[in-house]
Amino acid sequence: MTFTIPLIKPHISERDITRVVEVLKTGYLTEGAVTRAFEQAVATYVGVDEAVAFTSWTTGAETVLRALGIGPGDEVIVPDYTHPATVEVVMLVGATPVLVDCDPSTANIDYTTLETACTEKTKAILPVSLFGNPLDYTLLNKLKERFGFLIIEDAACSLGATFHGKAVGSLADVSIFSLHPRKFITTGEGGMVTTNDKCLAAFLRSYKNFGMEGATARRSSQFVRVGTNYKMSDILAALGLSQMERIEELLSRRRQLAERYRTLLRGLPGVSLPIIASGAESSWQSFTIRLAKRDHVLTTLRSQGIEVQIGTFALHEQPAFKHLRRASSLAGSSRLFNECLSLPLYHSMTLDEQERVVTALKKALANEGDS
Repeated sequence: MTFTIPLIKPHISERDITRVVEVLKTGYLTEGAVTRAFEQAVATYVGVDEAVAFTSWTTGAETVLRALGIGPGDEVIVPDYTHPATVEVVMLVGATPVLVDCDPSTANIDYTTLETACTEKTKAILPVSLFGNPLDYTLLNKLKERFGFLIIEDAACSLGATFHGKAVGSLADVSIFSLHPRKFITTGEGGMVTTNDKCLAAFLRSYKNFGMEGATARRSSQFVRVGTNYKMSDILAALGLSQMERIEELLSRRRQLAERYRTLLRGLPGVSLPIIASGAESSWQSFTIRLAKRDHVLTTLRSQGIEVQIGTFALHEQPAFKHLRRASSLAGSSRLFNECLSLPLYHSMTLDEQERVVTALKKALANEGDS
């Protein structure tokens, strides 16, 4: 189906295209100087020592877990309401995922159930700053101090978000961003790991390049471990680097559109707006609301050419993950799975398009009793 108002539309400028073409003309298309420049741009923006590019969020997160020695016998706490990739990387390295509930008001991990899920086997937690909504690190750091786990943030949606003035990507032990086209900084496919741990970063760079370590003046490169090929192409990095140069412009537009949605929808019966943690600023990767009769509204708006979508998934309701350990009731996650609706949000969205979305939403809510 063709949508007149899509859910997302990547903002690709003529400058972006030029930068990619420049790389194509060099004939050097694999990972090289452009990727390193992109990594440095992200590290500088986030405020960390190291950023390492990968082919995707998933390959980056998998490599992080391997680098930290997380595997069989270790437990990793994962929020139940998230994209399957969050739990799949834990399973890929042989560790045991432990699913915990999420808070319907924020869609992020429920900190009370997180606390009760921690055991002596808890090696790490993998909380998600979902839809660009930052995690509450005041609470997370208290729990980290008490239980001693590593915080590996699934920051797939959250480049540009902040908590108490600090950028997401600098708050956890390790953070992983996605560069998928649904993210406003995109390389088509790709991921970026950020950390202040230089030894960790060195492992990541080696592992994603077949286990190779760099040449020195006295010897050529050597293969010091078994690795694989998770390198990012300079073609993709050129697009990301170009977009990083205007990240504040892109963020400002998203926040303007999100605030307008909040103004237009505030007080509308049947609609719950997203709650952002105190002292936090979302990147608004998605503008996601909750509706009691979500499916009726979703079907109605899509039939009118407006692309709306569910938020994401309750993992325990998916066949592949039904057997996983649950540390608590997952009622909040189920509620989010059944009620969340993501509205169109993209850089070139006009005010008329936004008003059309809101008008259609209001009419669908008014008529939901007829469904």
